[in-house]
Amino acid sequence: MKHKKGFYEKYIKLPQDVVLATLALIVLSPVMLVVAILVRTKLGSPVLFKQERPGLNGKIFKLYKFRSMSDAKDENGNLLPDEERLGKFGKTLRSTSLDELPSLLNIIKGEMSIVGPRPLLVRYLPRYNEHQARRHEVRPGFTGHAQVNGRNSISWEDKFNYDVEYVDNITFINDWKIIFKTVLVVLKRDGISSETSVTMEEFMGTKE
Repeated sequence: MKHKKGFYEKYIKLPQDVVLATLALIVLSPVMLVVAILVRTKLGSPVLFKQERPGLNGKIFKLYKFRSMSDAKDENGNLLPDEERLGKFGKTLRSTSLDELPSLLNIIKGEMSIVGPRPLLVRYLPRYNEHQARRHEVRPGFTGHAQVNGRNSISWEDKFNYDVEYVDNITFINDWKIIFKTVLVVLKRDGISSETSVTMEEFMGTKE
């Protein structure tokens, strides 16, 4: 079933996103300044982490986040595993979602939405099945339906099912429910890690 935009998504969602993200950027600018100084002090440069991610219809954009990992390498010059490069400071940034604040710029630019499926890695694109690929029928989100229903503690398949469920049910009320639930999830710091990883294992595709 191809996604069809309702009145809210056509005329309200994007302007609402830009206004909310702009206000959040203004209000949280002191917090972001402090985080930037701490990242520079504890992890060095660059302060911002930029990575290509697929957005609406799979179009690639650069996602902005605060850096949360060090560049620690082994004796052969290879980067150490995430678990070793993500120290206490990085874990705190992620658990509080402070590392995500620069993504407000992506929302203002129209590349992301406040609520939508989270933008994942470009290399995952060919690994999605037809159902899972529907998550790209809308702009990716700062938070999403999957993030308030388990975050990284649920399987990839469950995440994508939540994403597609959201795509088919975009309403003003649903968006604000997810926004308020996100605040509670962040305060409780739920679902930051999966059972076997400090973040989430790589998605290798779903066996049919």
